[in-house]
Amino acid sequence: METYGWVAICVWFAIFGLTIGGFYIGIDRGLSVESGSGQTGALALAYVATQGTKPLRIVATLVLTPVVARLMGQKAGSKVR
Repeated sequence: METYGWVAICVWFAIFGLTIGGFYIGIDRGLSVESGSGQTGALALAYVATQGTKPLRIVATLVLTPVVARLMGQKAGSKVR
C-alpha cells in the first residue's frame, strides 16, 4: 500500500466491479450457478460467485497495479495527484 496506495485500491475495485458485473449479466441471461436457489436474486448470486474468485482477483491486483501505475505516469512511492 505504501508503494502504490490509491492506484492499488482503484485497481482492486475495478476488477471487483468487472467481475460482479460479468457474473450478474451471465446469471441474468441464464448462466447456471451451483449454489443458487430459486428465490435468490441475480445480484446476490453474482456477489457469491465473485467471492469465489477472490484469490484470482488478489493475484490480478498484484500483477496489474504496477502496470496501471506506470501507465498513469506514477513512480513507485510517489503520490497520485
